[in-house]
Amino acid sequence: MLTSLKGKSVIVTGGSKGIGRGIAAVFARQGAKVTITARGEEALKQAASEIDGDVGYEVCDCADWDDMRAMVDKVAKANGGVDVMCANAGSYPQTKIVDMDPSEWDSVMATNLRSAFLSVKACIPHFKAAGKGRVILTSSITGPVTGFPGWSHYGASKSGQLGFLKTAAMELSRYNTTINAVMPGNIYTEGLQDLGQEYLDTMAASIPLKRLGDVEDIGNAALFFASDEAAYITGQQIVVDGGQIIPESLEAIEEI
Repeated sequence: MLTSLKGKSVIVTGGSKGIGRGIAAVFARQGAKVTITARGEEALKQAASEIDGDVGYEVCDCADWDDMRAMVDKVAKANGGVDVMCANAGSYPQTKIVDMDPSEWDSVMATNLRSAFLSVKACIPHFKAAGKGRVILTSSITGPVTGFPGWSHYGASKSGQLGFLKTAAMELSRYNTTINAVMPGNIYTEGLQDLGQEYLDTMAASIPLKRLGDVEDIGNAALFFASDEAAYITGQQIVVDGGQIIPESLEAIEEI
């Protein structure tokens, strides 16, 4: 059993839906004071009201430095600091390189990679004051391990997060702060629903556990990284994908 996170101040960026909402639900269930952020107030308000526990929300453009810094400072003032930053905000429009406008590339990089950097930077004064902290990045198997047509920008941003992770781990160590990443495989979210049932069935068939992951599977991994039990783990990543990246081919799955 992990050490209690009751009363800890936790921020989850991109927390109004999908994996972010799942992370928020897991931490709230453990008694943490959770703040979810996103750009849309209505979605935030609905999510905060539906998640059981102490959950508040702040409207924030996580790719904007002034917005991010103001949000983190406000949460720290209200909750007595920031103990855990879950840098989860992300977008994944599916557009092949030949059709992609460069502005779409820049937008995905800002939402996925720049926001991760800003999340860490904004929390440093609070980690320094407390003498400790935790950062959990939501990366992906797409980019660092696998690829998929239409997600070159997404994959590049998620690989970039892992590159950032290594140096950040060294720099944050002076504040007794760890930073680690969860790398989800195919997790059932609102975004995947839009890709159609055929895609969902195909993906499930290629996973040894024969199902897509749940958002709380990612939340549980984030919870471990935030715990006292993970205090000596930093600069690392864990794949949560039901074994998706293990088989050499679909034929290997059929042999199970």
